[in-house]
Amino acid sequence: MSLMSEFKEFAAKGNVMDLAIGVVIGGAFGKIVDSLVNDILMPPIGLLIGGVDFNNLFITLKGGPFETLEAAKTAGAPTLNYGLFINQLLTFLIVAWALFMVVKVMNRLRRDQPPKV
Repeated sequence: MSLMSEFKEFAAKGNVMDLAIGVVIGGAFGKIVDSLVNDILMPPIGLLIGGVDFNNLFITLKGGPFETLEAAKTAGAPTLNYGLFINQLLTFLIVAWALFMVVKVMNRLRRDQPPKV
């Protein structure tokens, strides 16, 4: 069996296609969750705690004070971007919760199936 025919057989198996589809859907889901966190959740949270924009929460490690993270990056100043970290942490927690719920439903569906004979 040639290398090319082995590869075709491997790529044509259902698991490979399922994985590819899962990766594409996962990427799209990640973008939706990013938008949910950055555009929907964080602005009201920032407003509730005094009008804070989490994208501009940073500490300049060297250089003068900067009004925005963009200004600090433009000046080449090293920064500790803890606001962006908070956004990413919240994004991770939402994705982890969603995956937990999917696994929970899948496990319940497996338990409800009659045993195969």
